Amino acid sequence: MFPQPEVPQPQASQSDVSQPASEQPASAQAANVRSASLQLTSTQSRDEFSPEERRMLLTLAHEAIASALAGREIPLDPPTAHLAEPRGAFTTLYLHHQLRGCVGHVVPIDSIYRTVAETARAAAFEDPRFPPVRRAELPGLQISLSILSPLTRIRAEEVEIGRHGLLVSLGARRGLLLPQVPAEQGWDRITFLEQTCHKAGLPRDAWQRGATLEAFTAEIFGDDAQ
Repeated sequence: MFPQPEVPQPQASQSDVSQPASEQPASAQAANVRSASLQLTSTQSRDEFSPEERRMLLTLAHEAIASALAGREIPLDPPTAHLAEPRGAFTTLYLHHQLRGCVGHVVPIDSIYRTVAETARAAAFEDPRFPPVRRAELPGLQISLSILSPLTRIRAEEVEIGRHGLLVSLGARRGLLLPQVPAEQGWDRITFLEQTCHKAGLPRDAWQRGATLEAFTAEIFGDDAQ
């Protein structure tokens, strides 16, 4: 995992999209873990993950952290064919409504089930912005999961706030922001594009100067709304 550049806004970054990535703190209002379903096409109106699947994934994330603190392994074989599908995901941790860690993969590298467990542990113990989670913090820890759709090339004018997350790349530079970030911050489309370029360490107008834009959506759910 790679530390992200210092920026004033809540963000999610990837130095290499095949590696874990971190998300900066959201605003105090956004720190309330909430449920949302953000779809890539307007024809997809239903949540992909059932209440039971959400419960299983959130339980897994908590257990992955607790078991790491206890020094024991847990089984990571997906319990269903759906949860065995490869998918990118982010795990965000909150403690007393404040960000406590966030790590994820935008490019699928393993099953949804295993990715949730691995990113939960990484968010708890490997996010360089925070000390490792302690056993005493477990009872107050809240988790939000963002399960990502595949990446799709997109034109700047097609980007929709509250629907799309963005990955901007140019050469070796890559920057990523999750779909909820611009909505939480009150950004318009241009600001969202500029901030994602900034996250990549690129000029803010790189999206107009040859940078590749890729979009994804996320189904987001957490402990307080399964």
